[in-house]
Amino acid sequence: MNDSIGLGDAYGATLDRIKGQGGERARLGMAALMWISLAERPLKADELCHALSVEIGSPNLNTDNIPSISTLIACCQGLIVVEKEASAVRSIHFTLQEYLRAHPELFGAAHSTMAETCLSYLNSRQVKAISTSPSPDLQGTPFLEYSSLYWGVHAKRDLSDCAKRLALELFDDNSNPTPTKILLRAQKIYCHAIDFDKISLFSGLHYASFFGIIEIVAGLAEGKGCNINQIDCGGNTPLVWAAGNGHEGVVEILLGRDDVDPDRPDNVGITPLQGAALSGHEGVVKMLLARDSVNPNKANKDGQTALLGAAENGHEGVVKILLGRNDVNPGSPDNKGRTPLHWAANKGHERVSKMLLGLDDVNPDKPDNNGGTPLLLAANKGHEGVSKMLLGRDDVNPDSPDNKGRTPLHRAAIIGHEAVVKMLLGRNDVNPDKPDDKGRTPLRWATYNRHEGVVKMLLGQDDVNPDKPDNDGQTPLHWAAYKGHEEVVKILLGRDDVNPNKSNNFGETPLRLAADEGHNGVVALLQPPESATPSLPLRRRAISPLTRFIRP
Repeated sequence: MNDSIGLGDAYGATLDRIKGQGGERARLGMAALMWISLAERPLKADELCHALSVEIGSPNLNTDNIPSISTLIACCQGLIVVEKEASAVRSIHFTLQEYLRAHPELFGAAHSTMAETCLSYLNSRQVKAISTSPSPDLQGTPFLEYSSLYWGVHAKRDLSDCAKRLALELFDDNSNPTPTKILLRAQKIYCHAIDFDKISLFSGLHYASFFGIIEIVAGLAEGKGCNINQIDCGGNTPLVWAAGNGHEGVVEILLGRDDVDPDRPDNVGITPLQGAALSGHEGVVKMLLARDSVNPNKANKDGQTALLGAAENGHEGVVKILLGRNDVNPGSPDNKGRTPLHWAANKGHERVSKMLLGLDDVNPDKPDNNGGTPLLLAANKGHEGVSKMLLGRDDVNPDSPDNKGRTPLHRAAIIGHEAVVKMLLGRNDVNPDKPDDKGRTPLRWATYNRHEGVVKMLLGQDDVNPDKPDNDGQTPLHWAAYKGHEEVVKILLGRDDVNPNKSNNFGETPLRLAADEGHNGVVALLQPPESATPSLPLRRRAISPLTRFIRP
């Protein structure tokens, strides 16, 4: 406690010195600390310098106003540093960051100032003059990306009249599409559906709904001729953006319009409900489900419902809301044949998986289009909790193969998930030596990928044949030698039931393969001890028969 008080006093004294510099040095010092403490992400040195050069409301960016980073460091009296690797500017210690955020009065109306700064930058002639090509050169305007992505975040927190005016100016200028392109390219869920040749369709109402700026949305929605269902370049209505970003106040305004379509999908079929469910916005989900015209089972073009999206992303609250409805199908598969349980298991969401497994109409062993069951997907990713949960079910086959003949044990062995392998090997109904469609056993895959722990586990099983060849006559030792995995080769050579001289279907021994690939260490292990010099010349083939084998 005393340490905190002492630091606070020290920081307060330093801030007094910064202010005491007077004039431009004091302004730069306090403004730099404001941006460093309140920006949405760490700013790089050139971004910060450009931000501090902006004259709010000016149509031009005056390069003479741009301070050097050394000047800023001096003006801040040593309270900021520049990270060498990332070139990001940060406070000298996390306690300073905490102190500054605990004293917002130091910077006045900080967020409105930051919004005004960003919008002035976006409305400048220099930004408007940037090429509208798919990959514009942003070198001369380093603050452009931050301004495009976050002006609305600051405006939502504190919207001044000046920021509102500058925002409307940005909306009205269709000749300046670059900020919109930057914003939309950053949207992972929606970006692939956007037609950037139609960027002008992204209106001011879309912008304000995206950021959740209630005052601007309300004003635009009441405007004469406002089309509340207007679609943008991705087929998104303002409601889709507001719902997907969890802006309950804006959603309420838009749903208050009699002419709004609350279930209208975008270009790939994502509805407002799906967007809200994907991002876990429980309040918005409840608001939309209260509308009779919203179909909770509606699927997008990939066959994914709101429940599936929520389950995949582990949003327990949304899953619970949707499962509480009688008109939601908890086992509805997408176009890949994967149900909400498949996706929850694939991502390792234990609580969501438990919810779904508690329902009578959810099949815990249903294969997807590739033959993968929820257990196989969980094992493939090494999700111990979900795997254990599924293995505790009597209606789950722990040895069920996919369309390539690979079982959950195969999948866990391929990736090297030792804990899941151990669980599966503890089952009497799992065949540890089962070959896939190419004759490759779990041991073969573990040796190929150098998972020594898994190799040892499998070799500890009495019913595992360590010398079992695949369809091309390759034994685990062949593969370990070919890949140059010396430790695995040692383990296999320690077995009396492994023949180090066995030939594959191409007449090659493990020694031959190791020699051809130039693995001298493996050659030394396989070389007969009585040979003083290698009996096989080391050579490289132009094309090895092994190159045609499918790898994991």
